[in-house]
Amino acid sequence: MSDNVISYLEMCRREGASLQQGMNFGLGGNHSVILMSLRANAPYHDRLEDGGTTLIYEGHDAPRTSACPNPKIVDQPLTTPSGRPTQNGKFFRAALAAKAGRQPPERVRVYEKIKSGIWTYNGVFHLVDAWTERDALRTVCKFKLVAVEGEEDFAAPVRLDATRRRLIPAHVKLEVWQRDRGRCALCGATDELHFDHILPFAKGGTSLTAANIQLLRARHNLQKRDRIQ
Repeated sequence: MSDNVISYLEMCRREGASLQQGMNFGLGGNHSVILMSLRANAPYHDRLEDGGTTLIYEGHDAPRTSACPNPKIVDQPLTTPSGRPTQNGKFFRAALAAKAGRQPPERVRVYEKIKSGIWTYNGVFHLVDAWTERDALRTVCKFKLVAVEGEEDFAAPVRLDATRRRLIPAHVKLEVWQRDRGRCALCGATDELHFDHILPFAKGGTSLTAANIQLLRARHNLQKRDRIQ
């Protein structure tokens, strides 16, 4: 289930990998993982579009080395000096293949850092496009990912007609976290928390204001489903 609070260690256990980098292509051979952030001090310029259903994710910089002391003024690389694809290159190749219809979109699990030590699982996205563009100093990679309902069963074929899903903005999640003091609104628990729509989205509830979002423990959230409490 998306929109649940998760720790970094829980993320790593779930993915069976140490997520030391923000882009992780082809984990387990059936999906990829990216770590995003919309915070003002985030190192990359990620953004949401289309009412929160589309993520435009910025690629990652070259490693900092003695030969490259300031990666922020160097073009984001698609290949290593030896010619092998970087994480940018792997995602880029998969995105263009999906756009051209040569293969289904790559499924990507997206985790978002909303505050130091606080992450949320944003669900599964489809990687559908990629391009490069200039910023003030260099060329950067951009990736377009669409949030979709379901798609957690990676053994099943990718659904090209999957229903789009709208994310709760990070600033709303942070406001709710601070208002509810990191506790379930019903029982006060501090574990297995999800961001829940008070008036369900399916019944016209909004994701854009903290007044319609609360923290609920997972079992309360599952019991509620689309009912209005």
